[in-house]
Amino acid sequence: MAGRFRPPTPTTRTTFRGGHTPVPPPPNAPLDPGSDPASAPAPGPAPDLGLTLGPLRRGPADPTFRVTPDGSVWRASRTPEGPGTIRLAAVRDGAPTADAWGPGATWLLDNAPALLGAEDDPAAFVPRHKLVLASLRRRPGLRLTRTGLVLESLIPTILEQKVTATEAYASWRQLVRTFGEPAPGPAPEGMYVMPDARTWTRIPSWEWHRANVDGKRSATIVRAARVAARLEEAVLMDPPAARRRLELIPGIGPWTSAETIQRSNGAPDEVTTGDLHLPGIVGWALAGDRAADDEAMLDLLAPYAGQRHRAVRLILLSGRVPPRRAPRMAPGDITRI
Repeated sequence: MAGRFRPPTPTTRTTFRGGHTPVPPPPNAPLDPGSDPASAPAPGPAPDLGLTLGPLRRGPADPTFRVTPDGSVWRASRTPEGPGTIRLAAVRDGAPTADAWGPGATWLLDNAPALLGAEDDPAAFVPRHKLVLASLRRRPGLRLTRTGLVLESLIPTILEQKVTATEAYASWRQLVRTFGEPAPGPAPEGMYVMPDARTWTRIPSWEWHRANVDGKRSATIVRAARVAARLEEAVLMDPPAARRRLELIPGIGPWTSAETIQRSNGAPDEVTTGDLHLPGIVGWALAGDRAADDEAMLDLLAPYAGQRHRAVRLILLSGRVPPRRAPRMAPGDITRI
């Protein structure tokens, strides 16, 4: 009997990048709403919170993202109305619920359905490969999130340019904890809201250095923060136009714009190009070609036109990667210079 069921894919670097964030199952009883939060149900089909919100977590110790043992996912965001904290909780046999606190609470609740994938259309996806089909069947709750916030996805993505994930996550943690503010409401201890745009532009050079961020990445973040209002307008654009808006900033290229718009706009067709590992992963999974480049990857993804980002996520979530032939990229540390 046990042989009929395949064990869940373990969490690895690849599945984590695909959005695999383990979330405990919800209890039978509804959650206590706590200290008078603003509350609202999150309508729509029940998504898997870990899969849907997983791409928003920047490392296991992200101060803006927390998973608690009761099956809740907490996020601290800086909204157009101010800082806010939202708790999203799965409920057995029902749609997830959302509670929020702080000046941005109303905005967060209004946008909770989109955050949980209500604007996504998973039925539009047609798997064309056995591996993709198997990955999809194991994850019926996968939805593509739409945060409606550009800067909160853009800045950590810039920090991830040409460095290891471990380095980028550590830089993000230090900068948010140093220059952000504690998350409103009864948020788990240690949660912070990221700094506002003005604060990003005023971080001294030595603080960037202490956070292990080189001058090129810090300058790109400052340039983006100075025109934050214009960049936030990208959430109202179609994804290609939104990416062009971001790429007007020196230091923001196709890799950074795609990784940002996938999260802020919920773009199902935006593919990340210029990545060191992704073409080889997709090439190996779909054609056994570990040497695939961006052009070959896009050719392999052509049958998924309109849903290529979802296809890539399912490939990453499958955990299938080519055998390693070289050591991992060694982390750097400019703080010792």
